[in-house]
Amino acid sequence: MCDHDSLDDMIEYQRRSGLSRRQFGALTASAGLVSLLPWAIGAGELAVTESEVDIKTPDGTADAYFVHPAKGSTAAVLVWPDIFGLRPAFRQMGKRLAESGYAVLVVNPFYRAKRAPTAPEHADFNDPATRSALMELMQSLSPTTTQTDATAFVSWLDGQPAVSRKRKMGTTGYCMGGPLTMRTAAALPDRVGGGCSFHGGGLVTDKPDSPHLLIPKMKAQYLVAIAENDHKRQPEAKDVLRQAFDKANLHAEIEVYPGTMHGWCPIDSPVYNHEQAERAWSRMLVLFKSALA
Repeated sequence: MCDHDSLDDMIEYQRRSGLSRRQFGALTASAGLVSLLPWAIGAGELAVTESEVDIKTPDGTADAYFVHPAKGSTAAVLVWPDIFGLRPAFRQMGKRLAESGYAVLVVNPFYRAKRAPTAPEHADFNDPATRSALMELMQSLSPTTTQTDATAFVSWLDGQPAVSRKRKMGTTGYCMGGPLTMRTAAALPDRVGGGCSFHGGGLVTDKPDSPHLLIPKMKAQYLVAIAENDHKRQPEAKDVLRQAFDKANLHAEIEVYPGTMHGWCPIDSPVYNHEQAERAWSRMLVLFKSALA
């Protein structure tokens, strides 16, 4: 999950920039700027079908966004969002991925507590009450809840006509979602063929349930895109991950992205780095093309 230091980095950036998450959101909301970001224009060639769906799990009903090519069946991708949860930015990112030929499910990981939106619009992490509420939601998740949810979500996807069960499934995660991809890949190794962690927090810890210890259980190829400031705080993490993937004989592209701060990939992030987010996105597509055959 996203650790406290990574969340503090986002707060510090907002202080130094003088731009709060609320202010950033207001700017992007005006004139629909999010939908007009350069990468969003002509992002994909395929027509897609999108819907809001409810998925039964052993713990309740999870709300999610499902988008897929309008014709045929293809490989599925399960998307775990960051601490700010299922929201318009992640729906748009999911749609872009679907336009590239994948059936995409973006989930609300906090469904046990509330339906999306689970964060205030343009949430300001400088606000103590907002931060406390979001941290409480994040801390409500556990390895057990993730395994329960991953199993339910993958089963639901496999029941959709738009999903090909002959092809491996992918999973992506942002910030706190990074570790969730690893728990998903370990829980369902015969189904998940590719995983991507974008500025994932807490991939390597000293706890017995550290996500990196699950790598021997996986069969998935991986992309681990690390923020530069995360790397500076924990420079040994990339080496631990490389050694674990090598020992498991699994292909993994593990890279520190220069000039990036924790949280740089979501398009509504106050630390969004367009150039590096695009590079990470392109590497994800390369991985999925080979891993989700």
